[in-house]
Amino acid sequence: MKKASGGGMPRIRIVGGHRLNGEISICGAKNAALPLMTAALLTDEPLTLRNLPRLADIATLSSLLTHHGVDIEVNGTGMANRGRVAYLHAAEIADTTAPYDLVRKMRASVLVLGPLLARCGVARVSQPGGCAIGTRPVDLHLKGLQQLGAEIELDGGYIEARAPNGLTGGHIVFPFVSVGATENLLMAASLARGETILVNAAREPEVQDLARCLVAMGAKIDGIGSDTITVQGVDRLNGAEHAVLPDRIETGTYAIAAAITGGELMLRGAELTHIESFADALRAAGVDILADDRGVRVSACNGRVTGVDAMTEPYPGFPTDLQAQFMALMTVADGAAMVTESIFENRFMHVPELARMGANVTLHGASALVRGVGSLTGAPVMATDLRASVSLVLAGLAASGETIVNRIYHLDRGYERVEEKLAACGAEIERVRD
Repeated sequence: MKKASGGGMPRIRIVGGHRLNGEISICGAKNAALPLMTAALLTDEPLTLRNLPRLADIATLSSLLTHHGVDIEVNGTGMANRGRVAYLHAAEIADTTAPYDLVRKMRASVLVLGPLLARCGVARVSQPGGCAIGTRPVDLHLKGLQQLGAEIELDGGYIEARAPNGLTGGHIVFPFVSVGATENLLMAASLARGETILVNAAREPEVQDLARCLVAMGAKIDGIGSDTITVQGVDRLNGAEHAVLPDRIETGTYAIAAAITGGELMLRGAELTHIESFADALRAAGVDILADDRGVRVSACNGRVTGVDAMTEPYPGFPTDLQAQFMALMTVADGAAMVTESIFENRFMHVPELARMGANVTLHGASALVRGVGSLTGAPVMATDLRASVSLVLAGLAASGETIVNRIYHLDRGYERVEEKLAACGAEIERVRD
């Protein structure tokens, strides 16, 4: 299908009912790439990142890092599973303030706080904006940095942090698992004096990827992948080259695309070990999903899936970032499914939009009871956040008739060329403008 031209806000138009078949290359992980890019602030030597995805969030963070004085050069097309190569060089920090107009677009911008404070002894970072899926406060970041000796004040919407004599190692116990706080403190502790122990640390593959990159830069980190990470601070970090790991959320999303259309997809470059709990849920629903030397193969050619319960949990549990997509699949399953969200509040905003397409979903606090229906019907729907937006695309693939997904700028934050990838596998989908 041809892209429509003209002005207006872009939307995605889908005519459902087409079985997907083919191969999709999985990009580098957005949630790994963002903290890896901020790690460039920790050294005056170049950091080379391979397999960088082409996403709106990457562009947003690039603008912020450039403001701080990082020279960024990007090569490559992002095609054929090789990804782009980014060269980031923070020879000198030009500005230690992360201003509101750059930070407000994306919560991950707060990840510049730890590196700036560790390297420069001072940082002024606007309190972040970003997704509408709950409060997601940064207090764990701030309390952890205070335990490393930072002085922190909140003033006029900004986090004012100072460590004039540098950071000192400490023993930090997180009251609950926080990926962002673990990442910020991991980077800060790498340049702190002495030993830092992070207890109840996040174990996500993206956190492990950051830790491995920091080790390549000369950091001394033990316990990678466990919930207790020990960091021996060093005086300086050097440059390094690192490949961003494949995006497990993109992998799971396209696995659902295969399942919801009764198709078969090879997800090239995907890593099944990163989504085992999600894969278990798909298998319980009747979907075949297995690893081979090229990636992950997903097949749902055996007919309708079966309703399966799921509860989101920190890694290695079921990912919160795949909850909306899984719910879309459950709307057309045989039987009922209870989907429980334990990580973020406000993460069921896709439910009214799925209901517009004929889904039968009843909310009970943090749980959604999904009763499978015979089929969904295309309708105009509105994306409310990144993962909700792609759940509506998935529902549109399975629905009869035409679905128009509005506010797709959410989608472009985390999915590279989604309509091109799906169209190449048989979906009738295009980006249109009014």
